[in-house]
Amino acid sequence: MIAYTVLIGLVVLERLAELVVARRNLAWARSRGGVEHGAGHYPFIVLAHVALLIAAPTEVWLLGRPFIPALGWPMLAAVVLAQGLRWWCIGTLGRQWNTRVVVVPGMPLVDRGPYRWVRHPNYVAVVVEGLALPLVHTAWLTALVFTALNAVLLTVRIRVESAALDEVPARERQRR
Repeated sequence: MIAYTVLIGLVVLERLAELVVARRNLAWARSRGGVEHGAGHYPFIVLAHVALLIAAPTEVWLLGRPFIPALGWPMLAAVVLAQGLRWWCIGTLGRQWNTRVVVVPGMPLVDRGPYRWVRHPNYVAVVVEGLALPLVHTAWLTALVFTALNAVLLTVRIRVESAALDEVPARERQRR
């Protein structure tokens, strides 16, 4: 249980690093006329992710969830792969990456890296991590509740982001 709590702590540190990058990128985007879309749903996404990081270890500690190697090790591998995908997305988008939906006028859409194959690869990482992180230590209630809540939130988020990206003029899409 202690090792799992350390894992959660490492994910919290990773999230804080993301927020530093996102805040810096948001300032950069706004200085170039970046427009945020769908800001109303953002606090709910933050709340869901904070709840995940609190609920998973709480379920493990309070309900005595065991570490089952046949489940835990593959889920840990999935968490690590999700982190790798997330940072690949961040690296690929560079200053255009953010935890918010912000479109900077004149910036072309990115179609390299994982965006070559999937329009929203960062959300693949979010889904995998949201399911796998609790299951590393069989916190199946957290995995179930977060996955259901995350499905609703990502439905909203992807609609907002897709609509915002669809507004990018055709000439900027061709410059990719």
